Amino acid sequence: MTIQQTETIQRLWDRFIRDQLANVPPEDRQAYAQQFEERFADLSEKGAEAPGGGDGFLDMIGVGPKGPVGFEEIAYPYLKPDFDYSYVSSQLHASAELYFIYQYERSKVFQVVNVLLRLFHSGSIKLTRGPGAKGLYLLEKWQPQRYSLRHREAAYRRAFNYGGNGSTQGVVNRNFHRQLVGFMGAVAQYLRDLRIGDVIRGGQQIGNRAFGSVATVQRLGIDLRYALNRATYGSIYALSMETGHYLKQVLTLLDAPDIKKAFDANTRWNVVEAVSQRYLGGMADISQRAKMAESGRRILLFVADHDFKTGIDPSLFQTEMGQIGQHAEAWLAAYRMTPEGRGFVGAPPQVQHDVFGTKMRRELQPAFADL
Repeated sequence: MTIQQTETIQRLWDRFIRDQLANVPPEDRQAYAQQFEERFADLSEKGAEAPGGGDGFLDMIGVGPKGPVGFEEIAYPYLKPDFDYSYVSSQLHASAELYFIYQYERSKVFQVVNVLLRLFHSGSIKLTRGPGAKGLYLLEKWQPQRYSLRHREAAYRRAFNYGGNGSTQGVVNRNFHRQLVGFMGAVAQYLRDLRIGDVIRGGQQIGNRAFGSVATVQRLGIDLRYALNRATYGSIYALSMETGHYLKQVLTLLDAPDIKKAFDANTRWNVVEAVSQRYLGGMADISQRAKMAESGRRILLFVADHDFKTGIDPSLFQTEMGQIGQHAEAWLAAYRMTPEGRGFVGAPPQVQHDVFGTKMRRELQPAFADL
């Protein structure tokens, strides 16, 4: 279609929509308006790609089959917005698993297993023929794995900008933490606003409005996804898969009854705590890291698979946000209690002073400061 035809159709279409929506009940106008807009966008795209539309650039410079033509006869340059959908899903899923692994790394799980191996070989722990002893023996097969601590640190640095020890020459996602905290806060605030809106709604018309900021959540989610996608190419996928299997094996090993008995522990996390206290200079914030790993991975998977459509129905968006809202609140609650979350603006004064007892620092501490 030519530019003149496109402008005429757009003008007539707007008039048609206005006339049709005038006859629709107010409570149904939003749904119909969205359907009309999607239909018009689909027809415009098909019209621009239809055969015989001509090459607008050749017509503009006068070398097309018609020779020099006026602007009104040049084909309309329909530009399809595709930036929000230009990403590799496998990379984003791998980054979600890598984030889960990172939080367990901060919990000293891998260090605890290395200590157990050292104690097992030196005879400092009374293990002989039980499942824990057999597991430690078999775990030696994992030691020459392709991705060591040095590789993991480099991956954390690239994907999340966590830690200062991992050297890398690739793209570093320097704004990840700020974007992640911002997205978590935006989702939590969106749902809080909706709960407030449920209290102050007074009429049927206002009851259909979203009190939370949909655009803020979508913008932060798209930016978070884009930054992760551009920094997680290369070995990130393979590394997260291999290390994930290794972590699964390690957690099974720590739950062995003879290992738990050797440390008078009831759960695998009691083993991690006991070994950290005795041999690693103190335990990490295990409870917070476990929740951040669970909820952080769920949020990143949501960001990877959600389309963040601009014209989404507010009620549908509210339903989708309800699936991850509790994870966002749980992540924020756990983050406030970690060393790097001490200066988080959402932390209440009793957390900032009574729990930690010092003036809060706003800078993110090095990720491996306690390793």
